[in-house]
Amino acid sequence: MSQLTSFLLVLSLCAFAPLCFSSKTKGGCLHPQFYDHSCPKAQEIVRSVLAKAVAKEARMAASILRLHFHDCFVQGCDASVLLDSSGSIVSEKRSNPNRNSARGFEVLDEIKSALEKECPRTVSCADLLAIAARDCTVLRGGPSWEVLLGRRDSRSASLSGSNNNIPAPNNTFQTILTKFKRQGLDIVDLVALSGSHTIGNSRCTSFRQRLYNQSGNGQPDYTLDQSYAAQLKTRCPRSGGDQNLFFLDYVSPTKFDNYYYKNILASKGLLNSDQVLLTKNEGSRELVKKYAENIQLFFEQYPKSIVKMGNISPLTGSRGEIRKNCRKVNS
Repeated sequence: MSQLTSFLLVLSLCAFAPLCFSSKTKGGCLHPQFYDHSCPKAQEIVRSVLAKAVAKEARMAASILRLHFHDCFVQGCDASVLLDSSGSIVSEKRSNPNRNSARGFEVLDEIKSALEKECPRTVSCADLLAIAARDCTVLRGGPSWEVLLGRRDSRSASLSGSNNNIPAPNNTFQTILTKFKRQGLDIVDLVALSGSHTIGNSRCTSFRQRLYNQSGNGQPDYTLDQSYAAQLKTRCPRSGGDQNLFFLDYVSPTKFDNYYYKNILASKGLLNSDQVLLTKNEGSRELVKKYAENIQLFFEQYPKSIVKMGNISPLTGSRGEIRKNCRKVNS
């Protein structure tokens, strides 16, 4: 290696050093150029496969975006959510938040296969998922952002962590906020990231209690618009129809925009966890109003919050591994 090459290498490493040091307190040393030399086509490959999948089924964008959330809230952004059960590993796919609803794994398999062909054992499943979350947002008309990279994959999963750490649709506002704060996220992140519900679907079983028995007294949730509730009841009966799907944002269900917040202001947030942003806390209420009025404000905050979430306890350096197959640890 020539002296000039050595100097340039040191210079390039120094350029990244401040970001690495600033991230280390949160467990990471991530930067956007991580694969520029080892796998320069990585992001292009992810985007190409995803674009085809989302063109085939618009819902896929929301499904993969959701996986990134469910990954990061359980032992950090380490692709543990992608592991199948095997040996001592009990898959997080069996948890209450994921069972019968987590999906998109086949698309991620296809992306990983293409990445392995281009640059074997180089791009982690955790990074793949972080890039895919950004691209899914953009493909549905949402904001873009620079994805910090350099995460490695876990060799374990946590079923209990998945059951306990991921906010549930029927949690109280305070419980949801506590779960966010536990991950180093705040009320602004909570309201901004909840805006992901501008795309995607939810099952009848996730909001049925709002229609028939919100507080255990046989009464519906009166913070839900009653004409909207009547429409929902036609396909979400008291019993049966658990898996029937409903748009989280009934106005523009496949477009990443701010109608989610406008719907909440009209008392038409589908999930209890959506509507409580308006009814249970003054700080979150003001943020809902701001994002409903100004899509630019929402589009500015959302990338900041999702980058912050993507930096929850990543495995870096020699910790973890680069899985060859996202569904199983390397043998």
